[in-house]
Amino acid sequence: MMGVNMAEATNEQIAIKATYFSIIGNTSLALIKGAAGIFGNSYALIADAIESTADIFSSVLVLFGIKYSNRPADENHPYGHGRAEPLITFLVVGFLITSATIIAYESIENIQTPHGLPKPFTLFILGAIIIWKEISFRLVMKRSKETNSSSLKADAWHHRSDAITSVAAFIGISVALIMGKGYEAADDWSALFAAGFILYNCYHIFRPALGEIMDENMYEDIIEEIRKVAITVQGILGTEKCFIRKSGMKYHVDLHALVDGSLSVTDGHELAHKLQDTLHQDIPELGNILIHIEPAGHRH
Repeated sequence: MMGVNMAEATNEQIAIKATYFSIIGNTSLALIKGAAGIFGNSYALIADAIESTADIFSSVLVLFGIKYSNRPADENHPYGHGRAEPLITFLVVGFLITSATIIAYESIENIQTPHGLPKPFTLFILGAIIIWKEISFRLVMKRSKETNSSSLKADAWHHRSDAITSVAAFIGISVALIMGKGYEAADDWSALFAAGFILYNCYHIFRPALGEIMDENMYEDIIEEIRKVAITVQGILGTEKCFIRKSGMKYHVDLHALVDGSLSVTDGHELAHKLQDTLHQDIPELGNILIHIEPAGHRH
């Protein structure tokens, strides 16, 4: 017996608004960082601008993924289109790896090439950027938790990695300005460190998305909540097997429910639907729920 709970429009709207916020913010920062890096003689800022440019494209991908993954189920996709989200997350990780590689290559080139000191005004710009990106990270991460969106979580980590690269740039420029001649490369070393940090974050973004694609068992907290809700339904004596697959912003459930073995098929059918309705009401993030009725004391 299967019930379908359509993706909530409110979750989709929250995620889309957060993505538009990321696109507008990253576009503005890419322009500011690029101009400041060129006129301020700071490759760390230019590297930061490269990452923000990559973030623009990744945020556009996230927007597409959220809209596509929330399309309703159809004949060819009975479980909906939610798996598009982790696939988009993989592409986002690809953008991050590409930007980190470019930054690392250019940093090594600049370390080997003599150049002037960065301009002091770049520190003020970086200070404002760090604060803005950390605020952006917290806002988008909050939205990703509200909507259970893996691609939005990846987008949030873009903001955090951007903040860290800006911190690295701030430190590198500060060292170069304080120590003076002979320390011009401190700016470039900070950009190289930032590239390494971006690659480190790639793993933390990639790993949960891979688990989602592979139907990995990593939702014990939701399983526990499902079991607690199930036994509140009159006639449900307990639960046995419970498997969860995440798809987009929804969790699809296979649940074995224990009932009185003397129930008729009709009564068992009605009880299963009552359990489905209760689970959907108490745990809105659940999608398809497949209930298998078993007589208590006769487990497989």
